[in-house]
Amino acid sequence: MNTPAQPESATTTAKILVVDDDAEIIESVSYALESNGYEVVVARDGNQALALAECENPQLMILDMMMPKRSGFLVLEKMRRETDLPVPVIMITGNEGSRHQAYAELLGVSEYIRKPFAIEKLLEAVDRLLK
Repeated sequence: MNTPAQPESATTTAKILVVDDDAEIIESVSYALESNGYEVVVARDGNQALALAECENPQLMILDMMMPKRSGFLVLEKMRRETDLPVPVIMITGNEGSRHQAYAELLGVSEYIRKPFAIEKLLEAVDRLLK
């Protein structure tokens, strides 16, 4: 007998879109997330991120600020302008400037993490935002 589809719950695997042009960061972040039971979708530039965000419907996005083709800021601006989905976003960046953080927060970034970062710090932010 078929059971009706259940609403998303804590047992459902959350899908996370990881957007970065640095292969080492993608590898380490993806490994950590998958080891903690998350499904990971990877984009290597801003344009790919927008396309995947639309078709994959992630529950969370981990977004690098500085990338080729379209920066993290431009990705966020377009997402906030064109979609109603309030996907939580963790922005990761090597940039030290506080103006960048202020602008990220203005665009609705949920967490702002500077590189290099402890993977535990990222996982704590992911867990907190997906609860």
